[in-house]
This record gives sequence, structure tokens and C-alpha cells, in this order.
Amino acid sequence: MRDEEQVRMATERMAMVFTSWGFPRMAARVLMTVMTADEDALTAGQIGERLAVSPAAVSGAVRYLMQVAMLEKEPQLGSRSDVYRLPDNPWYEATALKNDLFITLAKMAEEVALALGEDTPAARRVQTMNEYFKFIHEALPKLIDLWREYKVEHGL
Repeated sequence: MRDEEQVRMATERMAMVFTSWGFPRMAARVLMTVMTADEDALTAGQIGERLAVSPAAVSGAVRYLMQVAMLEKEPQLGSRSDVYRLPDNPWYEATALKNDLFITLAKMAEEVALALGEDTPAARRVQTMNEYFKFIHEALPKLIDLWREYKVEHGL
């Protein structure tokens, strides 16, 4: 049986982990609220009610989550309200979006390394950062393919 107090506490703890990784706190709380809802979608009012926050706080958070492809908005049939739901695979979507960021960071690091000159401690550190981001950019599509295979194998 669902223990609402335990769900609320676990949701808040998970949101704190996301926040420690740099995720906006309210966006993390909203994401976890939608994720732990038994309903397929929630209105901003329902989210706000569950979090005991204002509609304005929910509005900014859902806008952020939609920008990073972790939440989708749909009109609620028979109402002027919208509902918010998770995409089919929010983790995949968000990770795929980040891959462009990795190549951008690699290019920027390369520019910085060139500006620092050859064979200096600073240039070596920045060049290592460049190589790391290039590695992640190249490895991420393979990892996403492995995730797809894993989902099929495990019936997810």
C-alpha cells in the first residue's frame, strides 16, 4: 500500500540529490512529484497542492523541465488548464540533448588550450578536459543504444 508520507520524504530527498548536481530545486521537486504520481499527468494546481507551493513556483519549474525535455505539456480536455506528463523516456531525452553540449564544451576547451600555448600545465589540464568531452560526445550514442537494448531485454 502506498505510504504518502514516505513517498513525499523520498521525493524530497531525491530532489535534493538533483539539486546537488546543479538542477534547480523547484524543478527537481516538480519532476519527482510528477514521476511519483499514479496519474499519467497532473495540472499545475495539482503539482502545487502536492508540494504546498504557489502556482508561480510550479510555472517556472515546468517551463524549465519542458526546455530540457523532461516534461511535456498538453491541453486538458474540457478545461482551460494544461496537464504535465513525463515523456516516454525523460532520461534518454535529457541525455540526448546534452550531447550537443559536450561537443560545444570540447570545442571551447580546445580554443582555450590553444590560447594557453603548448606544453604548459594549464594547457594540459584544459586539453584533458577537451579530450574528456570529445570522449563523452562519441560514447553517448553507443551508451544510448545499449540502454535501448537493456530496456527491451528487461521489458521496460
